[in-house]
Amino acid sequence: MAKWVLYHTDGCHLCEQAEQLLKPLLSSTDELQLIDIMSDDALILEYQISIPVLKNQQGQQLFWPFTAPQAQQFLAQADKSKD
Repeated sequence: MAKWVLYHTDGCHLCEQAEQLLKPLLSSTDELQLIDIMSDDALILEYQISIPVLKNQQGQQLFWPFTAPQAQQFLAQADKSKD
């Protein structure tokens, strides 16, 4: 099961930037699940003007724009909260 979800949609250049920013910060690509918000009306309503959004298993979210250091801190905080 993926530890992280990135809400996105096809053709969103900001979403592509976020994915490329996150890949080097994760230990494996299996940790990141990409969910296209266009697949679900509820996701469209929730995220249509805020994608890309990174979400952890605890439900915490990191909204774009975020930098690599901000994303790394978000990833580390979520890992600490599991302990």
